[in-house]
This record gives sequence, structure tokens and C-alpha cells, in this order.
Amino acid sequence: MKIIGVYNIKGGVGKTASAVNLAFLSARAGLRTLVWDLDPQGAASYYFRIKPRVKGGGRKMIKGKRDLDGLIKGSDFDNLDLLPADFSYRNMDLVLGEAKGPVKQLLRLLRPLSEEYDRIYLDCPPSISLVSENIFRAADALLVPTIPTTLSLRTYEQLVAFLQGHQVGEVKRMPFFSMVDRRKRMHRDLIEQLPARFPELLDAHIPYASDVERMGYFRAPLGSFAPRSAAGTAYEALWRELEAALAG
Repeated sequence: MKIIGVYNIKGGVGKTASAVNLAFLSARAGLRTLVWDLDPQGAASYYFRIKPRVKGGGRKMIKGKRDLDGLIKGSDFDNLDLLPADFSYRNMDLVLGEAKGPVKQLLRLLRPLSEEYDRIYLDCPPSISLVSENIFRAADALLVPTIPTTLSLRTYEQLVAFLQGHQVGEVKRMPFFSMVDRRKRMHRDLIEQLPARFPELLDAHIPYASDVERMGYFRAPLGSFAPRSAAGTAYEALWRELEAALAG
């Protein structure tokens, strides 16, 4: 089992779209895949047509008093399940703070699923918090969608500094450019310049595309309604690159 956190300190950079589309491609390839929608806004749950609600709220689950198995929902796609969001996740930091070893609680919850799933994608809320530190310590890889702008670059530098300062060295950092608009000079320049500074940047770029916005209309991953679109093929390239890195 491999755990992939899709994370950025900033919101609005394409985290949920990336988690949903990559999980779909994983499942389509025959890997037993779970998405955990950790964002109380519940966008991933919405895309999969599943109510963003955990029966009884998230407190007992996060404290380990309820198994995750009974809370997982099937999706419309083979090999792809969802652990829904819940509005109570907004208090997850407080609940984690009450647990023993609070920075590793999510990992303890996910370990029993290793016999059931090959890939677990964590759709992460935008913040630096106890929740995000749990994600960093649970994940095998941290996918970081990054818009090629100076502010997005700054937040990635903040993330790197946090990981180094808190000695979270085992997770693979895997930033990639998202919402790329090649009509913009800054986007083109940063895409050309930054790989020398951050060699961990992945090669695949996700374009800014209306098809990604249409996911909200169809409530489905791109691969189910626009697989040959520019964004759809870009996500396939990103998924192949991710899988190669996980195998390495």
C-alpha cells in the first residue's frame, strides 16, 4: 500500500481535481484505490456523488474508536472507494491534539487498510497544522500542485522549510505545475527556470482548462467524460510519472 498526500498550503491550486483524477486513473489501472476527503468543504466527495458526512462525526474515527472500514463508501467506478468528508473535520486539529502520539494518528488509522488497498490518496485541506503534519508523516509521497507564480513558489519554499525543520525526511516531495497558462510570460519563465532550483519538480504539467471546471458539472473525474482532452492526457502523464517514482 502506498499513501499519496495531495497537498499545498494554498487553496485554489488544483489539489482536489488532482486527487480525484489520479485516483480514477489508479483504479482504472486495476489498483485498489481509496480517496480520503480530509477537507471539510467536501469537494472530492461532491465529485464522486457521495454525501460529505461521516456517521456520528469524525471525532470517534480520528481517536481510533471507530474502524474506517464501516465508513468507506463505494463510488461509481470499479476499484475506487471514498472515505467522505465531514464538516466536523474542521475541528480535527483539536481531536488529534488529544491523542497519544498526535502526529502519527492518521498513519495508525490507515495501516489496517493495507490488505484492502494498493493506493490511498489523501485530499488535504490547505493549511500548516497538526492535520498536515499527520499527512506528512503518513504519506509515502507528497504531491504538491503549484501554480507557476511567485506566491505559489513562496508557499512551496515554506513547505520545504517546515519539512526540514520538523525532520520529516522520509516523504517524497513531488511538486508539479498546475493550472498552467502558457499565454502568460511568468508561467513560461518559471516553468523553464525552476527545475534547476528544484530538481524534484515533476515533468508533467496540468494546464488551466475548462474541462477541469466541468468536473463539477458532470460530478466525475476527467477520465470518465473527457479522457483525450489536454487536461485528461496531462493527468495521465502525471499519474505515470507518479507510479514510476513510487516503484523506484
